Amino acid sequence: MLFLLKNLFIESKLKLIKTKIIMIKIGLIAHDGKKAEMVSFVIKNKKFLKNFKIYATGTTGSHIAREGFEVTSVLSGPKGGDAQIAALVATHNIDVVVFFRDPLDKHPHEPDVQMLMRICDVHNVPLATNPKSAYYILRGIKDHLEETHEEDI
Repeated sequence: MLFLLKNLFIESKLKLIKTKIIMIKIGLIAHDGKKAEMVSFVIKNKKFLKNFKIYATGTTGSHIAREGFEVTSVLSGPKGGDAQIAALVATHNIDVVVFFRDPLDKHPHEPDVQMLMRICDVHNVPLATNPKSAYYILRGIKDHLEETHEEDI
């Protein structure tokens, strides 16, 4: 009996040692006409996103924080927030970006938007620009984390 208990203890201790705590860092941005979609998206994925470190541009971040998320906010997009998110991507401080863009409206900070998209491409960081692509990126992250966890144990 003692041998069995000792083996169970060692086995559970190994699982704890091998379990990796991975904090995914995500940047969330939404143009004014897409903020409601962003809030809806984070609410639908609340359980999974609670495990993420969330960065967001000004107003988008305040909307997300009202839903109970811990958010690190940067400036609003037109005031340099998109550029700040891009800098975080370039310095490997963001792993994935979800940017719900409004392609039917004009934006004075469009050069910053294009720069952010280019930086994501340069640094091979996944970028979702609509809810469906964001869903599939989160699904891929979830599947990858589950596979990694199973391999480690």
